[in-house]
Amino acid sequence: MSGEFLEAIEQICREKGVDKDVLLEAIEAALVSAYKKNFGSAPNVKVIIDRQAGDVRVFSQRKVVPEVQDSLLEVDEAEARKLSPGAQLDDIVDVEVTPRNFGRIAAQNAKQVVMQRIREAEREQIFNKYSEQENEIVTGLVQRVEKRNVFIDLDKTEAILPPGEQMPGERYRVNNRLKVYITEVKKTTKGPQITVSRSHPGLVKRLFELEVPEIAEGEVLIKNISREAGSRTKISVYAEDPNIDPVGSCVGHRGIRVQKIVEELRGEKIDIIKWSENPMEYISSALSPARVLDVLPSPSEKSAMVIVPDNQLSLAIGKEGQNARLAAKLTGWKIDIKSESQIRPSYENPIPEEQEEQEEQEEQMDEQEQAEPQDGESD
Repeated sequence: MSGEFLEAIEQICREKGVDKDVLLEAIEAALVSAYKKNFGSAPNVKVIIDRQAGDVRVFSQRKVVPEVQDSLLEVDEAEARKLSPGAQLDDIVDVEVTPRNFGRIAAQNAKQVVMQRIREAEREQIFNKYSEQENEIVTGLVQRVEKRNVFIDLDKTEAILPPGEQMPGERYRVNNRLKVYITEVKKTTKGPQITVSRSHPGLVKRLFELEVPEIAEGEVLIKNISREAGSRTKISVYAEDPNIDPVGSCVGHRGIRVQKIVEELRGEKIDIIKWSENPMEYISSALSPARVLDVLPSPSEKSAMVIVPDNQLSLAIGKEGQNARLAAKLTGWKIDIKSESQIRPSYENPIPEEQEEQEEQEEQMDEQEQAEPQDGESD
């Protein structure tokens, strides 16, 4: 080992972001094991790498005693003072025991340690990078598909898209470019394990932040999202500034902004709804595209009966109840949808007019009888 070795170490440390002293200490620890394995079993051995010249020296740490009983552990007082002039009895002094051919062994072990530390440093960098990106979206390429798991190639690593996080009906072909949402980053013995999703509501939120500057700048707020991936999403938005149209901002000119998001989600329908603190308005909007006649809320139970025209009932409920289900999840209210005819039924058998007149006459006669005095009563 030499100064050139140290220069190479410094360059590697700069490129890989590894601390030089940490790396050299790891090499020294590895060389202690190498020495004991090849040259002896002295228990108190340390290896020092000269930080300037790169020379490697091995020292045995021995106790200063009046008379040596164990030469591997002890040194007499006279010998100790040659090594360290101020040495006293019971002090510990370093006795150099560097073997003549230790440089070759040191170089081999150093190379192994350096490679291992570089791998560890790269894994640590990747972990730190992507752990900071949890709940964010990244773009990657489909690398391979194994047992229904899709592996996404990211920068210097790969992420796994498990079956439960995939969009129903979406096909994943090798080299397809995808935007995915990072749900979890874990440390493992083989490096960081990154789990991503295409079905998470957070993916829709981040896509809107990318496409809508008003959301990215905080002028328009996303209040809530309910999603059934691959089919339909409802998103409620709000702007404190009355001059900003939150829904229009998300839709964009001629729908260009929302259309980009729909394309990324492979045609998934997106309902953009204006959030309101008035539950009647909010619930009514959440059932879009159905038209609502009335909302009868029950705040204590956080439930509401919604009345819609007869021809809007199936639209309000949606296929297999999807529209109503997403609206309930978006608003946080339990929603019971009724058609207008269910609330205001028409009578199929009305009372005939003649019967009504007869009943009125009988009621008048009863009133007269009650007003006339009974027998035995005096004025």
